Amino acid sequence: MLDYFAPNLLIGLREGLEAALVVSILVAYLVKTDRRGQLRLVWTGVAGAVAVSVAFGALLTFAVTGLDTFKQQEIAGGFLSIVAVGLVTWMIFWMRRTARHLKAELTGKLEAAVALGAGAVTVMAFLSVAREGLETALFFFSAAQQADSELGPLLGFLLGIAIAVVLAFALYRGALRINLSTFFTWTGVLLVVVAAGIFAYGFHDLQEAELLPGLSTLAFDVSAQIPPDSWYGTLLRGVFNFQPQTTVLQAVAWVTYLVPVLAFFLWPSRPAVAPEPASTRA
Repeated sequence: MLDYFAPNLLIGLREGLEAALVVSILVAYLVKTDRRGQLRLVWTGVAGAVAVSVAFGALLTFAVTGLDTFKQQEIAGGFLSIVAVGLVTWMIFWMRRTARHLKAELTGKLEAAVALGAGAVTVMAFLSVAREGLETALFFFSAAQQADSELGPLLGFLLGIAIAVVLAFALYRGALRINLSTFFTWTGVLLVVVAAGIFAYGFHDLQEAELLPGLSTLAFDVSAQIPPDSWYGTLLRGVFNFQPQTTVLQAVAWVTYLVPVLAFFLWPSRPAVAPEPASTRA
């Protein structure tokens, strides 16, 4: 019942904290600059972004489940999984690159929006949160469609969001201090592992739709040692998307995604080069 609880908790926690930190930066800047009257504009934009993200997730669900045939559903699910993994991978690397400058970037955009007027503030807050929300909705949909029941993924996702909101509020109030760089690095590694499973399962969907060959060509079959309905089989499937019967194409897709992406993500970033003092220049 609670399969896929853990990966969706991670998705909700990581993506929810990113969105919550964006909101807290905007709110903190308006409070600090004594513009509390414009907080309602930010909250209006945030509420609109949340509504659009939820509607997007519902639209994906109804659109795919409403398709006429199993083959159409598998094709849609397979391609959406691959697209979701691409977006999440881009966001993981984007956050790693811009985390140090995120506050300055957001406050600069907010200052420009304040100068333009009330509508610009609402639109700026909407776009900042909607980017996270739409990506999260697509990734959650791709992860949840592999579960036998929607209850486990939904509970995990909502719990992750709730923890993210509490953490962001505690950080905003100064009641909690955590190393966000370390947090995003470790959750980024775990997200890459989860994404690798979704990526491989996307190829499996396309094989079931007979769009790709090799559905009966297995890389390994350990269903006798790890029964899919056993507690440990459910745990491995829910956390790592492990399939006891894995096709060669699935295994190749999993390795092809996981190894280079994880290597690039963990590769030490090049330290910023300080500007050369004018007096030392020729």
